[in-house]
Amino acid sequence: MIGEKILLRVYLRSSDLYHFSPVYERLVQAAGRQKLAGATVLRGIMGFSSRGMLMPSDYRLTSASPVIVELVDAAEKITDFARQVLPQQLKTGLATLERASVMMYRKRGGSQESHLPEPVEPLSTLPDLRGDGLMRLDHDGVLLRIFIGDSDQWENQPLFEAIIKKARAAGLAGGTVLKGSMGFGANSVLHTNKVLVLSTDLPIVIEIVDSREKIKNFLPTLDSLVQEGMITMEGVHIYKYLHDPADAGRKQTT
Repeated sequence: MIGEKILLRVYLRSSDLYHFSPVYERLVQAAGRQKLAGATVLRGIMGFSSRGMLMPSDYRLTSASPVIVELVDAAEKITDFARQVLPQQLKTGLATLERASVMMYRKRGGSQESHLPEPVEPLSTLPDLRGDGLMRLDHDGVLLRIFIGDSDQWENQPLFEAIIKKARAAGLAGGTVLKGSMGFGANSVLHTNKVLVLSTDLPIVIEIVDSREKIKNFLPTLDSLVQEGMITMEGVHIYKYLHDPADAGRKQTT
């Protein structure tokens, strides 16, 4: 498992269902049956896509929220999973492929290996998923990550809300806000969500995916909004699934 692998990230909603079960649960179950090396579900607190805006949770258990499913393994296994499972269960949504250099993979009772990856040209080792007849858009793009705190404000509103609204207004393909439970930022102050620490400035990560040109055009807006934080960018290959007829008309606008 050590070495150059592929990370598949699927962006959807917690309310997306397949045969009355959440799609994100079925994707993880399918990944387990195909014995992929790893699967993780990340649940966001705010986001937007071609289907509209999902605002911060109001603590209703039934409210929809953005979800990211991360799957990692060798290119061949990720390709098989993407071609066999996603077309069946993902009616609409966004998926990205990126390189994942696995430098440590330890199983209980197994061998312990580590590896320092060699530099590789971005996107050069990604599998090509085209040619399977799926109704989708695909192109090279950028995953933009913005690291801030949940107490950061801009014009009397949470900064993460302002960024998401600006990103949607700029016509970007989609964005997700993820809230951490512990971390530290540029000022090196440790933040945690331990009991009784109600005023803690917990970490926020905003993920936005689109073409390099659109991301580049959005950077001046971020520069005016973010006073303290960190921004990263990495190359990804983007697949937009448009199985939902309601989304087909948006094919030329994203």
